[in-house]
Amino acid sequence: MTAIPSHIIDQLKAILGSANLTTRIEDLHCYSYDGTAKPHLPEAVVFPENTTQVSEVMKVASRHRIPVTPRGAGTGMTGGVVPLAGGIVMAMTRLNRIVELDTDNQIAIVEPGVITAELQRAARRQGLFYPVDPASMKYCSIGGNAAECAGGPSAVKYGVTKDYIIGLEVVLASGEIVTAGARTEKSVTGYDLTRLFIGSEGTLGIITRLILRLLPLPPHKLTFMLTSTSLRRTTEMVSEILNANIKPCTLEYMDKTAITTVSSFLTDPPAPEVEALLIVEIDGEQRQVDEQADRLRRLLMDRSEFTLRQADDEQEVEEIWQARRSISPSALKLRPNKIAEDVAVPRSRIPELVEFTEEMSNELGLIILTFGHAGDGNIHVNIMLDRSDPEQARRGEIAKERLFRQTIALDGTLSGEHGIGFSKSPYLGFELNDATIGLMTRIKQLFDPNNILNPGKIFPDQQSSSRPAGLASEK
Repeated sequence: MTAIPSHIIDQLKAILGSANLTTRIEDLHCYSYDGTAKPHLPEAVVFPENTTQVSEVMKVASRHRIPVTPRGAGTGMTGGVVPLAGGIVMAMTRLNRIVELDTDNQIAIVEPGVITAELQRAARRQGLFYPVDPASMKYCSIGGNAAECAGGPSAVKYGVTKDYIIGLEVVLASGEIVTAGARTEKSVTGYDLTRLFIGSEGTLGIITRLILRLLPLPPHKLTFMLTSTSLRRTTEMVSEILNANIKPCTLEYMDKTAITTVSSFLTDPPAPEVEALLIVEIDGEQRQVDEQADRLRRLLMDRSEFTLRQADDEQEVEEIWQARRSISPSALKLRPNKIAEDVAVPRSRIPELVEFTEEMSNELGLIILTFGHAGDGNIHVNIMLDRSDPEQARRGEIAKERLFRQTIALDGTLSGEHGIGFSKSPYLGFELNDATIGLMTRIKQLFDPNNILNPGKIFPDQQSSSRPAGLASEK
């Protein structure tokens, strides 16, 4: 790896201050990876404190064609923050202010380093509600959520990150500062650049400020655990619940393997014969919640394969959610490594997808567990393996490709909320045709002609910029 020349490091220190830049090898390792566990070392890490510093760093990077990878909390699962081309990692952790909570207009203005759960707590203190709730919400950042268009259990009723961002401030590869959207509910002034940046994984610009929509805090909520002795009937029940005019704010699914991995978190875990479960939550006004809950009970009446249990208190609710949010790390008790995918299919096709993974597990001799946001068809498929065994690793890659092909065959999509990064980029053509990918790459080239912003992400066979261009002559 070619180091960034010392005179360029000096330019960056002049912009940021020496305390906001590091080239120490031990620090570089800390910013080299995400959930893919496939690290690549950067050459420097910078910690800007405001938009002006981000802009000035990008001007230097653009002039010398140095790759820049923006990074939030590093909780991604597809390699979005891994600096494949080396260069600079721009850590946004010091841009972490909640600038404004406007209760009259129900909006928040925040910087990208704000932790999602901190915004949720701040909104709740004002009687408001930020619904986006990824499993990593206690440590993921709003900017990272925007870059990946994160979702979560509440998406079935409330939607995902893109439904709550109404405006952005973004620094382009050139260092230019642009704005998109407004702090009003309606704005059709020019193109909708806000939606273009959301989910772009830092390949088009670096988000430095966000305007977020908030909602009134629902006054009442009931939580249910619905267990079943039939995997297929559980997955079929997802559509039945929604078609019965029941509008849950959460409709989460776990298969038997997932249940087993987290049973220790539950005081009263499901019986051994349980094959799958659903977590169902209903929120809103008291009368509305009670009516919806009664409708759910009637739907399940006389269905012997199901057992419906209501959480008695907040402690039990927290216990259920602790178990749900612990599935991903707890799965590593089964095997030391995993391939974690987040495909999405139409809700009615969930039974077919889950049955396919069961058959593939048996055929390839791999542990495969499924869980996730069944209410919107976003199923997390964890393929468990030991990478030190080359044969297991080979079968894991076969399973991954088969999963993607089957997902597309079921009218689904490669990613519901994790993004493409580099781990899914070889499979982009499964879902998008050449013309669509070509249009996207031309947009990328327009915003970032030297390909310095997070190169190597999203697009298959994308080459990084002409570096070692950190050595390019100064202009």
